[in-house]
Amino acid sequence: MLKQSYVHGASSVGLIGETIGQNFDASVARWPDREALIVRHQNIRWTYQDLKAEVDAFAAGLLALGLEPGDRIGIWSPNNSEWVITQFATAKAGLVLVNINPAYRIAELDYALNKVSAKALVMTAAFKSSDYVAMIRELAPEVDSAEPGALKAERLPHLTTLIQIGGEAAPGMYAFSDVAGFANDAARARLEELAGTLQFDDPINIQFTSGTTGFPKGATLTHFNILNNGFFVGEAMKLSEEDRLCIPVPLYHCFGMVLGNLACTTHGSAMVYPQEAFEPLSVLETVEAERCTALHGVPTMFIAELDHPEFAKFDLSRLRTGIMAGSPCPIEIMKRVIAEMNMSEVTIAYGMTETSPVSFQSSTDDPVERRVSTVGRIHPHVEVKVVDEAGAIVAPGVAGELLTRGYSVMQGYWGDEERTDEAIDAAGWMHTGDMATIDEEGYCNIVGRIKDMVIRGGENVYPREIEEYLYRHPAVQDVQVFGVPDAKYGEELCAWIVLSEGQEAGEEEIRAFCQGQIAHYKIPRYVRFVREYPMTVTGKVQKFVMREQMVEELRLDEMKTA
Repeated sequence: MLKQSYVHGASSVGLIGETIGQNFDASVARWPDREALIVRHQNIRWTYQDLKAEVDAFAAGLLALGLEPGDRIGIWSPNNSEWVITQFATAKAGLVLVNINPAYRIAELDYALNKVSAKALVMTAAFKSSDYVAMIRELAPEVDSAEPGALKAERLPHLTTLIQIGGEAAPGMYAFSDVAGFANDAARARLEELAGTLQFDDPINIQFTSGTTGFPKGATLTHFNILNNGFFVGEAMKLSEEDRLCIPVPLYHCFGMVLGNLACTTHGSAMVYPQEAFEPLSVLETVEAERCTALHGVPTMFIAELDHPEFAKFDLSRLRTGIMAGSPCPIEIMKRVIAEMNMSEVTIAYGMTETSPVSFQSSTDDPVERRVSTVGRIHPHVEVKVVDEAGAIVAPGVAGELLTRGYSVMQGYWGDEERTDEAIDAAGWMHTGDMATIDEEGYCNIVGRIKDMVIRGGENVYPREIEEYLYRHPAVQDVQVFGVPDAKYGEELCAWIVLSEGQEAGEEEIRAFCQGQIAHYKIPRYVRFVREYPMTVTGKVQKFVMREQMVEELRLDEMKTA
């Protein structure tokens, strides 16, 4: 029984001291003929040996194009086979993969590419209603007259190479399918040489997280960070080469690329993608058709699957496990997932991008009440403590800030030493900003957030980022953004705006100002124009008062959370 809120994941299973490329090749050697990747919407079905051939050719092609280890290469695409190829090929070539949210629009893309000095970008031509090529042309009109690989753009000075997924390549871009053809003998020899010289502590991935500073921060992760986290996530689910994991969660999140892809490749399991983006019917069809044994999702995804009109007609009998994460899971939903989807060993996971991401996970045999009321127990080789405002460890059951230390903690925020030092202290503890309790048996419960982050449908949104963007509107003098309860997404965004003297604006004008510039999930659903904000006597804005007023006005009392 714990005497203080400190836990460490003692384990007889050691950490993996390999690069992602070395580990992937070992998996291919062990399970060459096992199915590795099934992409339903692309009619792709590859064994591990097939996937290796695609990965190696693309990796050598990137080197032949002049990319060097350490260069940053962005990927801006929904889920597809090209994403997976790029993930493993960049790791083998020593390139740093920069995950760009497919929902990002022009202002966000501009910031992300320039922040990391990205030299190359792999991008889909279009996704849903978004024309990615048109957005790139707006940012870099020089592309239309540039030779592929020789872009010189005023607004994107570091970007030279654009690689387009799908369709005939636009002017100034390479087609993704053509890159493997550039893999000459010299490039393949270079790739083989790198396999023995790359180090597992090399940075390999940058993931942008919304920041309280108004701009996203680039969490920089190594081979060691995400390979080991993926492996131990798979261990917690008891994955093996017999398992087939349905992955409807996005690959640009750690949820998809680590808890999905790397959990599979470290265990010889099959990665199964039902669609480019989440659609409940395609998930149900895929689980049945591909005999999936595991399924990932945020609670809203599982709710959509359970409530689909055709749910009862699908055979989900082979399902066993998976992960539900991203936001708290209602106990009734968990019970239905276990009873109606046959996921008796479904697990709950908690973490953050900066910790690769998982720190806590329930086990497959934890009681259902534990899997709903807590986020499980500490992961192997990870330490966590809960501290008070003075930094002292609190007693079991007492709330405080959750701090994490171990192999999983990021190297830092790319190009932002100040923010890195604020997040990771001198003793190596990552300050999560989450309020938590740890009980005497080591189970953790997340009870709140120190700052005012909003979680909308599993997406973490920091109001300050949206406020910074809305300040650009010529009529806006001041703006405060906060979350209000929502039955579908958990929380929705609300903006209170003070207009400048003599200016006018309407709700739809504010939303239209956001369209195409910031991600759709960051656009406030509710907009109110006010003369002033509720303040403390010291002049601090009281967002909780604003939230309470909106809850009352919108009659959201039934959904109101503590």
